[in-house]
Amino acid sequence: MGRTLTEPLVERMRAYGTTIFAEMTALAQQTGAVNLGQGFPDTDGPNAMLEQAVDAIRGGLNQYPPGPGLPPLRQAIAAHRKARYGLAYDPDSEILVTVGATEAISAAILALCETGDEVVLLEPYYDSYAAALSLAGAVRRPVPLRPVAAGGRFAFDPDDLRAAVTPRTRVLLLNSPHNPTGTALTVDELQTIADIAIEHDLIVVTDEVYEHLTFDDVVHVPIATLPGMRERTVSVSSAGKTFSVTGWKVGWICAPAAMVRAVMTVKQFLTFTHSGPMQLAVAHGLLREMEWVEALRSSLQLRRDRLADGLAAVGLDVHKPEATYFIQADVRPLGLTDGESFARMLPHDAGVVGIPTAVFCDDPDVGRPFVRFAFCKRDDVLDEAVGRLLAYAGRRR
Repeated sequence: MGRTLTEPLVERMRAYGTTIFAEMTALAQQTGAVNLGQGFPDTDGPNAMLEQAVDAIRGGLNQYPPGPGLPPLRQAIAAHRKARYGLAYDPDSEILVTVGATEAISAAILALCETGDEVVLLEPYYDSYAAALSLAGAVRRPVPLRPVAAGGRFAFDPDDLRAAVTPRTRVLLLNSPHNPTGTALTVDELQTIADIAIEHDLIVVTDEVYEHLTFDDVVHVPIATLPGMRERTVSVSSAGKTFSVTGWKVGWICAPAAMVRAVMTVKQFLTFTHSGPMQLAVAHGLLREMEWVEALRSSLQLRRDRLADGLAAVGLDVHKPEATYFIQADVRPLGLTDGESFARMLPHDAGVVGIPTAVFCDDPDVGRPFVRFAFCKRDDVLDEAVGRLLAYAGRRR
């Protein structure tokens, strides 16, 4: 059926209505539930960085910044990437500032994929990936992440990954540290991906927004550091998660100059540019606030453990994450099988909101028993949520 005045939306986007995050947040507001659904912190970033933005606004930095981003931010990104990972990027030709990681990924997919090109990605996947592929007319080929054991980390089967690649594959779209499972891909896992990318001459687009929020001595390794990968990798990150300023929407890509030019060609007609004062403040953050980020990481690990212990006391099977803001909880020990039904009744019955993992999957069976809970909240918020869940569990017994 073609478009009509009553259904004007193009067909390729009709599967994307209100996001699950907006839906569950609205449900939290309606029911007065504690919202552990959407992944945003309830405290702000470092004060000195916030003051940098205020000073920039008062100082008159309120007109269009350059399309590729302010030079001080691009230089700070290059310095950070070099110091942290030994990766050298030219700030003038190999770094592009974007409106968060979401625009970076969408612009990259639109720039790099022709209609009908296939993109291999790990599922469950962040919901904007599927929409970006649909906008580009690309075809997604998901590879499942599954727990390696009860309560264990999520991992992919290398044979599944190899089988997903076809002559039409153009891009491998990665997310590590991974939302929603909390997996940080190991060097061996990354090497498997790199070998496949090199063998099939594929581009890798890698979402690394949780790069600094890893736990238990787990270290994030960018796939661009592996031999033969820098020249075929578009690395995406952002300030939102690193500095607890998700509303600023300042992201970036680091990539070879030709790929940056390709993404910039698309990006300039999406948003052109964005938020000069925040860009300047993020440059300050990358150069001077990484000790604050380390303190954030440590506090998040404690909050992860706080929520994990509470969810386990409720009777859920908890998959303690290696990184990110999120815990996966398996509802099957409660005698249930469907995490989505559980998540949708939980605001009403327990006064807590989580996100059903199945909505991040093409194959709902991959995520069916799991619910994602966010722990990037204050201790008192987490304690209130756990108390409500324990009371709910007591009523069920």
